[in-house]
Amino acid sequence: MQVVATGTLIFLIIGGAGVGVLALALLGTELLHFGHADVDGPISTETVAGFAGAFGFGAAIVNELLGARTPGMIAGAAAGGLVAAVPTGWLASRLSRAARNMRTDPTPTRDDLVGALGLVVTPVPVDGYGEVRVLVAGQPVKLNARADQPIPVGAQVFVVQALSETSVHVETY
Repeated sequence: MQVVATGTLIFLIIGGAGVGVLALALLGTELLHFGHADVDGPISTETVAGFAGAFGFGAAIVNELLGARTPGMIAGAAAGGLVAAVPTGWLASRLSRAARNMRTDPTPTRDDLVGALGLVVTPVPVDGYGEVRVLVAGQPVKLNARADQPIPVGAQVFVVQALSETSVHVETY
């Protein structure tokens, strides 16, 4: 039975804790967030967690390769861990910042429904609701529809008014 060196075990625990915190941070939890929610500070949680994970595992690898049993050799293993941790922390910082600052399209609102073109999928009666499928921001959306005249299945329509987020008033196109 092979015994793991104490230094290696400590480095593995540090690496495992770093990876655990990194996983939680990347999943969006605010577990370790201090202060105001909009303030990230000079160093993000993802950066610290990535640094700690790489440091722990890198130092554990170097510790085992050196067969470190003396304090000087363990310090050398820690220096090897730093060599792995610095670029990993920098990369985690850049990737997490890029993900947070990623430009996205605004969420469509009911105002975006007006003028949309679509097809009738359930006939639209004069005094009730049918269903239409329209494209909103490039995505097909199925909505309840009213009309001033009956509209059969398969007819092309355009939205003249958004009655709510899920129902519209349409006319044939």
